[in-house]
Amino acid sequence: MLKRFTFAALCLASPLVAEDAAPEALDELAVEEHFATTDVILETTMGEIVIALETQRAPITSANFLRYVEEGRFDGTVFYRAMPLEWGDQPNGLIQGGTQWDPELVLPGIAHEPTNLTGISHTRGAISMAMEEPGTANGDFSIMLGDQTGLDANPASDNPVWQSGYAVFGYVIQGMDVVEAIHAAPVDPEKGEGWMRGQMLAAPVVIVEARRADEE
Repeated sequence: MLKRFTFAALCLASPLVAEDAAPEALDELAVEEHFATTDVILETTMGEIVIALETQRAPITSANFLRYVEEGRFDGTVFYRAMPLEWGDQPNGLIQGGTQWDPELVLPGIAHEPTNLTGISHTRGAISMAMEEPGTANGDFSIMLGDQTGLDANPASDNPVWQSGYAVFGYVIQGMDVVEAIHAAPVDPEKGEGWMRGQMLAAPVVIVEARRADEE
């Protein structure tokens, strides 16, 4: 099961963003307005995170996430992992949450939407699907604290995983302070296996409710 957490292995192996290119630490991040988006609110026990899903540029991945939201599949799940990165502006790394492949919650894997086709990148605030390999992403996702463009698709790579990269499908537009607070929460040094040891939150942060913002 934990082998599916290979999403972050690329982060550890690929600090491909120059330090002087890191964006400002803003609470609200810009999303290009000429592309259609749908806002989703993740209400957590540490505060709200608002995400603009790229329904036009990443329609398959966004629709999958919206289905989890609309069917209540994220309600009561948790952010369970905080992976730090020591390079670039701090804090850097990602947080990961979702269904943890619970058979009662997960839906079938979805077709992969690589970043070289969507035009979306793993920059600060990006939300991206965790997966084992292209076509297996379902109900787990990560949010970037800093630019990690090494996770983008690289068709010229000899490695099939790097060729496809990971699928970005939206950006945090409010609540990066909450993302950073989750990332800074204590971890259990005994939890996790292999290189993930010490990255699991001692007290996972509950996603109380996930809902569309237009239902407010």
